[in-house]
Amino acid sequence: MRDAPLLPGHRDAHQKLLIVDFGSQVTQLIARRLREIDVYCEIHPFNAVDEAFLDDFAPRAVILSGGPASVPDAGSPRPPMKVFDLGVPVLGICYGQQVMMQMLGGEVVRTPGSAEFGRAWIEPTEERLELMNGWFQGHREQVWMSHGDHVSRLAPGFRPFATSQGAPFAVTADPERRFFAVQFHPEVHHTPGGATFLANFCALAGFTGDWTMGAYREQAVRAIRDQVGDGRVICALSGGVDSSVAAVLLHEAVGDQLTCVFVDHGLLRKDEAGEVVGMFRDHMNLPVVHADESEMFLTALEGVSDPERKRKIIGGLFIEVFEKHAHQIGGAEFLAQGTLYPDVIESVSFSGGPSVTIKSHHNVGGLPEKMGMTLVEPLRELFKDEVRALGRELGLPDRFIGRHPFPGPGLAIRCPGEITREKLDILREADAIFIDQIRRHGLYDEIWQAFVAILPVRTVGVMGDGRTYDFACALRAVTSVDGMTADYYPFDHDFLGETATRIINNVRGINRVTYDITSKPPGTIEWE
Repeated sequence: MRDAPLLPGHRDAHQKLLIVDFGSQVTQLIARRLREIDVYCEIHPFNAVDEAFLDDFAPRAVILSGGPASVPDAGSPRPPMKVFDLGVPVLGICYGQQVMMQMLGGEVVRTPGSAEFGRAWIEPTEERLELMNGWFQGHREQVWMSHGDHVSRLAPGFRPFATSQGAPFAVTADPERRFFAVQFHPEVHHTPGGATFLANFCALAGFTGDWTMGAYREQAVRAIRDQVGDGRVICALSGGVDSSVAAVLLHEAVGDQLTCVFVDHGLLRKDEAGEVVGMFRDHMNLPVVHADESEMFLTALEGVSDPERKRKIIGGLFIEVFEKHAHQIGGAEFLAQGTLYPDVIESVSFSGGPSVTIKSHHNVGGLPEKMGMTLVEPLRELFKDEVRALGRELGLPDRFIGRHPFPGPGLAIRCPGEITREKLDILREADAIFIDQIRRHGLYDEIWQAFVAILPVRTVGVMGDGRTYDFACALRAVTSVDGMTADYYPFDHDFLGETATRIINNVRGINRVTYDITSKPPGTIEWE
């Protein structure tokens, strides 16, 4: 299996900004902020950015991200010096500021007591910087800091424009060369004026905002046709937003060369299969194979409790199903799936070494060579909100575009511990009630994702003067922008009490309801 590139020739149709990643946990947020103002950008790890790459990419501007390394340490990561010889604006953020200063002749030190983590305040110097237009309506500006080292001496040509308690050069610049550097993180929510700061940088670099979903749709259709030719394509259709948008886009590009395969693995929500297959067959007129493989999946999962084993078993069986249907339609040369840009970014270690795996991404990294199929991933340049915008551009119904995310392993990862048919049936009923409650109260669109997890414990209860010994469940609802970070939704107690009563009264097998108020981090959104 060969991994798919980004859309061939697509990046050349846009003004491009390069983000050099040094391993910050929030580098993706830089890209999101830029995409929100219609600026096309790509994130690449520092060790993949060499002179040849820069010549090929030809960025209009460069941003150097934050990162966990310490500039004074031997062997700490560096961008190629050519970044500063391109003649384009460069912005260094946190570690990016420090590495810029070090490489251009300044100095970075680690001084006890000078670290800043969390909310901080910066104050402007007397000299004003165009990049800071729209800031400092008062005498200071709130920002988010996360640094132990700081710049102690500026590189030649740089001047200070703002300071903080722990960073004497919180904002510095060499305006003549259009080099800018900040110690704080303008990309995070806790820097309220950060979006304005980044927009000013892009305007200074001459970006006109040519990244639109209409343009992307046209270019993606052309790229799919160029890649596929007259070959046949199978699309892995889960019914989620990502695979649904990918399927409609592919159908627009290649028509009856496409066959969508909807795999019913027995781990779907209540009435999910009928709703998804009905919409695509009856309303979108797409060819859909409904592959009911629930018996095979549930049998393979019997007795399995480890979440990573669950994911790997399910991923392996998906491959078997797609392989079977590729043969049944007379041989398919391409397998399409709804991989997004965050999946691509998270699958690459910025250091080139092993990264901590939180959860396996089943759709990143390619599939076994024995399948002999090439991946088609027309959404792999997009963030989730951009996928939804493309879905609207393609005419998908709002009720489908706005659906909460649903994981590929389905209810398997909302059922901690061993999976049984009994627990899945209980979980479906409880989940349906919870979602219905959210819709009844007009809260669905305020919430990023909501679901019920059935807990691997039984608890004692009393119902109708009799003793019960049934399962406990946890309600989970979070707010988020992109799923990278999340906070629990603040339901009022009346809602929670009403929902718990409905579940206990109507779902046989549950006698206790809890609400999960864990943010991400430290938790994840899903339970496994």
